[in-house]
Amino acid sequence: MASVERQRDRETPHSLLGGRHRRRRHQQEESIELLEELGLPKGFLPLEDIQELGYNRQTGFMWLVQGNKKVEHTFKKIEQTVSYAAEVTAFAEMDKLRKITGMKTKELMLLLSVVEVYVPEASPEKVTFKTGTGLSDTFDATAFALESN
Repeated sequence: MASVERQRDRETPHSLLGGRHRRRRHQQEESIELLEELGLPKGFLPLEDIQELGYNRQTGFMWLVQGNKKVEHTFKKIEQTVSYAAEVTAFAEMDKLRKITGMKTKELMLLLSVVEVYVPEASPEKVTFKTGTGLSDTFDATAFALESN
């Protein structure tokens, strides 16, 4: 049932920010712009091989498809590794991504699904990750700033 709803969310006109024909660099820039528009740190999705990026403004559904099957990224400032699947989806609203699929974090040698990421209203300089098990952890937003190459 959920996959039918997600497919319907994708089919809404004008929801595709960058199709498969756009240059990868452009896709990466659009993902950064979308994160900034949503009030989330620009370096939160450090993916370089983005093939498709879409955002349905009516429902808040967003998706990102990358060429690699899976990418692991370690945010150096907090020594936290996040694994991104070939497809990452979420429902977006200001300062929050919820119902996330395709994102996991390593915690005590376990890979835990990240289901929500948000910037607390009371602490806009922080970012909180919530897992499917109910565990959450809060970090300084600067840990997710864009990294220079």
